[in-house]
Amino acid sequence: MNRPATSRKPRASSQARIDAILAAARALLAEHGVTGLSIYSVAEHAQIPPSSVYHFFASVPALLEALTADVHRAFREALSAPIDSSAFATWHELSRLVEQRMLDIYKEDAAARQLILAQHGLSEVVQADRLHDMELGSLMHNLFDRHFHLPKIPADVDVFTLAMELSDRVYARSVQLHETITPRMAEEGKRVFEAYLGLYLPPFLAKRAP
Repeated sequence: MNRPATSRKPRASSQARIDAILAAARALLAEHGVTGLSIYSVAEHAQIPPSSVYHFFASVPALLEALTADVHRAFREALSAPIDSSAFATWHELSRLVEQRMLDIYKEDAAARQLILAQHGLSEVVQADRLHDMELGSLMHNLFDRHFHLPKIPADVDVFTLAMELSDRVYARSVQLHETITPRMAEEGKRVFEAYLGLYLPPFLAKRAP
């Protein structure tokens, strides 16, 4: 997550204050959306002075960028978590397994839905999300390469990043229409993710030895 520029880690007391601020912002974001978030509402919810919030986050966009990074940390952990190789035989099955992990995060984290899938128009958050998506795409590529012998994929196209962003568009559509990701649209998002990867991956890939 974003923290004050420094060459050293924040002191324990400062880290505790940052965590409290982010927890308050996350709760308000889940309940009221981006439009209901302000430095003063976060300070009130965290029961700290507004000056303390400003000390760590100069503006609401800066606070939302930090929350976006926090959400993407959960995505990174989901991609890094162990996967039982015997649970899938094809890359299609792996793609659905991994995409379900992403869906589980969206289901459990209203702040993630608000930041990444809702229409808030904050360019700083959108840009931060795209930068983090590139990192997630690289992790996804490595994950698939760890389990399958992948063909050569064009270096000038972030295939796995684009696949995730396309499925997110489907989930965003569901959130806009239904305020949640419905089972039907979750399935559509998985199909979009798999279909885009299918433009670059053959129907069958040899699986690597465990």
